Amino acid sequence: MTAKNIEYCIKLTAAETAEKIASGELTAVQVTEAHLARIEAVDEKVHAFLHVDREGALAQARAVDEKRAKGEKLGPLAGVPLALKDIFTTEGVPTTVGSKILEGWIPPYDATLTKKLKAADVVILGKTNMDEFAMGSSTENSAFGPTGNPWDLTKIPGGSGGGSSAALASFQAPLAIGTDTGGSIRQPAAVTGTVGVKPTYGAVSRFGMVAFSSSLDQGGPCARTVLDAALLHEVIAGHDPLDSTSIDAPVPPVVEAARNGSVEGMRVGVVKQFRGEGYQAGVIQRFDESVALLKELGAEIVELDCPSFDLALSAYYLIAPSECSSNLARFDGLRYGLRSGDDGTHSAEEVTSLTREAGFGPEVKRRIMLGTYALSSGYYDAYYGSAQKVRTLITRDFEKAFEQVDVIVSPTTPTTAFPIGERADDPMAMYLADLCTIPTNLAGNAAMSLPCGLAPEDNLPVGLQIIAPALKDDRLYKVGAAVEAAFVEKWGHPLLEEAPSL
Repeated sequence: MTAKNIEYCIKLTAAETAEKIASGELTAVQVTEAHLARIEAVDEKVHAFLHVDREGALAQARAVDEKRAKGEKLGPLAGVPLALKDIFTTEGVPTTVGSKILEGWIPPYDATLTKKLKAADVVILGKTNMDEFAMGSSTENSAFGPTGNPWDLTKIPGGSGGGSSAALASFQAPLAIGTDTGGSIRQPAAVTGTVGVKPTYGAVSRFGMVAFSSSLDQGGPCARTVLDAALLHEVIAGHDPLDSTSIDAPVPPVVEAARNGSVEGMRVGVVKQFRGEGYQAGVIQRFDESVALLKELGAEIVELDCPSFDLALSAYYLIAPSECSSNLARFDGLRYGLRSGDDGTHSAEEVTSLTREAGFGPEVKRRIMLGTYALSSGYYDAYYGSAQKVRTLITRDFEKAFEQVDVIVSPTTPTTAFPIGERADDPMAMYLADLCTIPTNLAGNAAMSLPCGLAPEDNLPVGLQIIAPALKDDRLYKVGAAVEAAFVEKWGHPLLEEAPSL
């Protein structure tokens, strides 16, 4: 393909790409080849991908073109390429979760989400980089090296799903999948100028998604526009009998909401706890402009006080490590993945210990130890039990808030992207990146981050977070689409028009 054709294909939205494939203006193979060429050209700098499945992607694309040639009806995302976070099992394709302990592991089955993507004829380009076991806010904790932010390769792309967000921002894929335990879809979206959605907990199956914190983990869509995210959301959501936490309820009309965005007459809440010390001036400036824009569009702005939100970070960093210490106990070097010390001179316990020492990185070890301590005899009630009580208070604060408003808005992150390495030796500073996103995970509500401009002091993207009640995910898209359309009309799209070249 010529450079001009590649540029044309990679700059299309997912919705536009699907339309052109369905009409025959483009073939799925052409679109896939264009994105594979883009990956080859720029990913050495970005490091968004851990594994590119070139042959598998082209085979999927050819199957889509054959369907169209036979006159079969194509789905709304048929032939559209996607970057898949390396936390979902994919039959025959490596799944590492960013960890040495699973390096080289080839799953024998597909996650439910992977199956849904394949059934919808979405073309999976490969697996994206991430913080090991989704533990991190910068993708620096990956055992395979950090990912760079396409806006500035010396800055972090967010985490844990920095590979997925960077793939979008560098035009290596128009769609991506992330997972969100404390903000790992929304925070990367904010710092890369993309759209990321954490659906209601249980709305997207976790079967085949390697667990970090089972009561918090949630897969979700990542894209460059609100409509593209909605189209992907509709593909991956729905009840799954293989997941005991899956909600048996209809998928909210997210695509319809994205196509008919409006905030006229809606009540939009602004929580006073989501600003103050530690927030970058440019982030607050862009957030205040977004609130003013919502008011211009016909929304009523309501100030909210949610005092328990100040305790969310502390509660999260007891609950999540406790659950991770339980979930990661399965990685023992005896059943699958890495095995160290199995030379006939060590006991099974010693093999397990040596395997974990070699296979887990520093952040994973830190959280396992924190969680094991919090769950230990004599400390359970004081730590894990108390954190769960705080979680209940946070849920009640949300319930009271949603009696007064339809959605809540806030900055997605307190700052823009920070330099790689700046917070590597300061876990508390790193954890503060998720200050605004964590309460939603603790309550199980739905939330979205979308671009709301660039911070004037560093010219880096700022994210606007929208939070909706559980099972009201369509409200995210209704508000998000209205804000996006008004923003584009006023200032242009910060990514599609201003993204730096690589």
